[in-house]
Amino acid sequence: MPYREGLIEDNIGYLQQVLELLRGLKDDMYGKAIPLAFGSGVGQHLRHCLEHYESFLAGWRIGKIDYDARAREARVEHERAHAMSRIDAHIAALRRLTEPDEDRPVKVRQDSSAAHEAATLWSHSTVRRELQFLVSHTVHHFALIAMILRLHGLEPHPDFGVAPSTLKYRQAVGG
Repeated sequence: MPYREGLIEDNIGYLQQVLELLRGLKDDMYGKAIPLAFGSGVGQHLRHCLEHYESFLAGWRIGKIDYDARAREARVEHERAHAMSRIDAHIAALRRLTEPDEDRPVKVRQDSSAAHEAATLWSHSTVRRELQFLVSHTVHHFALIAMILRLHGLEPHPDFGVAPSTLKYRQAVGG
């Protein structure tokens, strides 16, 4: 039976959150790069996030997740409907994970430096740790998306792009 609490559901929740945001976004705003945001746009950041999910989903069962082997598909950057379709597919795939899957060991590769070959070595991890990474990575890029939306003059939901620990802290202090 699929696991419905914890990290799997957290990741699904973030993907659902961005789906909701995209439903209210105009196509031209989605694909437009903003010079003040280092020449990036909503679509570029979302593509980057989705490709990390794709790397995870392609590799966790075989025990090797290669975050560098990304397609960098421009269509996802510019076509909001295509990105939404990909998000739906990722949510469906994440729903097939189970609690015991989180304990599976995996090897992970993500280039950390252009300076030397050792940066491309495989590291030991678990599915659970990679789900934690995906939450952190996604929230970080959602924060950048929120900034880009503000530069467009659109205010996203106040929780969009805010780390879970920050949201808990705000709740605790009443802010």
